[in-house]
Amino acid sequence: MSAHDKPDIRRHMERLTAEGVDVVRVTYPDLIGTDRARDVLVDHLPAACEHGLAFCRAVYHTTPQGDVVPVAGGLDAGLPDVTVRPDLSTLIALPWEPGVATCLGEVTDPATGAPAPESPRDLLRTVLSRCAEQGLRPIVGPELEYFLLEQTAAGWRRHPETTGAVYTAGLRADPSNHLLRTLRHLRDLGIGVITGNHEFDGGQYEINLTHSDALDAADRSFRFKAAVKELARRDGLLATFMAKPFGDAGGSGFHLHLSCEDAEGRNAFDDPAGAHGLSAVARHAIAGIVAHAPALAALLNPTVNSYKRFGPDTLAPWLIDWGPDNRSAMVRIPPERGAGARLELRLGDASANPYLAVAATLAAALLGIRAGEEPPPPLEGYGYDTARSAMLPTDLSAALDALEADTDLADLLGKDFTTSYLTYKRNEVERFQRHVTDWEFTEYAYHL
Repeated sequence: MSAHDKPDIRRHMERLTAEGVDVVRVTYPDLIGTDRARDVLVDHLPAACEHGLAFCRAVYHTTPQGDVVPVAGGLDAGLPDVTVRPDLSTLIALPWEPGVATCLGEVTDPATGAPAPESPRDLLRTVLSRCAEQGLRPIVGPELEYFLLEQTAAGWRRHPETTGAVYTAGLRADPSNHLLRTLRHLRDLGIGVITGNHEFDGGQYEINLTHSDALDAADRSFRFKAAVKELARRDGLLATFMAKPFGDAGGSGFHLHLSCEDAEGRNAFDDPAGAHGLSAVARHAIAGIVAHAPALAALLNPTVNSYKRFGPDTLAPWLIDWGPDNRSAMVRIPPERGAGARLELRLGDASANPYLAVAATLAAALLGIRAGEEPPPPLEGYGYDTARSAMLPTDLSAALDALEADTDLADLLGKDFTTSYLTYKRNEVERFQRHVTDWEFTEYAYHL
């Protein structure tokens, strides 16, 4: 920290003290998008900014159950540190936690001072720098769905289990007013929340965020997911962004709306004279996403459970296709043009790490733009016809193989990151394949 930074930190401390805040929660995303954090007393904020907070690098390689996967640079290197410094430009008080403010953390390797190799936020920055070289500034609008659950003696169930209340608001589908309380808290958190509603299935909700610069959109999506889960815990409930938590219900999506501005600030995807009102840049971006879709699935559908969300008539992508204002397509082109011209990638599910989902989508679009590719003919009518379009990978293992084979995408994301991600996720597949499920016991134990 240079000397001229100290007055700025002091001003932040004075403001926080005046607001009754005595703790700053410094958070950052791990490899799967879970928030890792440490609470710092305000008096110690200068030291945290100057020297950083030490975390074990292997937190990036730790499973949801707390086991450390043997990814290079972790166990094999003796479990070294990474350094996390508060990004005070993201500092804001937590509306539901009196006396606590929160900010994002910048993660570096203390040995080199460079970003940590697995840092999702820095991976996105790297891809954005490649977009800038092309004269493009990506704009992203995230849409995320989740289920709210309550625990009973029999296990977790939807809260509430009301059916048929599709696209509604109010007590009919939300008797505890979860959505209203959550919307207001998120508004006060300043992460650009605009609307919310009960979704298709019982206990399922969707909250929409504003469009903004890609890094800001990923930051807000990350903070959104963490906040929703924390607010549910305060009510004794569980908010889950798991792709498909129930066999008899649909899944939860993470749709990304993407456009780009050119050097003059104009929407580079709009062209009234172009096919479908889209510019060549937009068509090339669509072509890139379609071409690299199998590899994208590894990052936008990142769990074993993710692939149970796919299938015919699910309104979740099953095939690799695109179409104007067609919700059965993997890439939908909403009807707005002019400043609103954009594509909507419907591939991702809510379990995806926002930084990796945005970075991978931009990388695929950029590869298409660089290559000047044209997309295949658009989907007409209802999709899910394997005679017309190729299938996406049907499980995580196949998606990981597709990512490894897609050397152009892997090179743009970075070989070190890709290797770490593949190692981590293949370990997840191996652990699942060894696990005996309830279905297997029910199916076989009595009769065999």
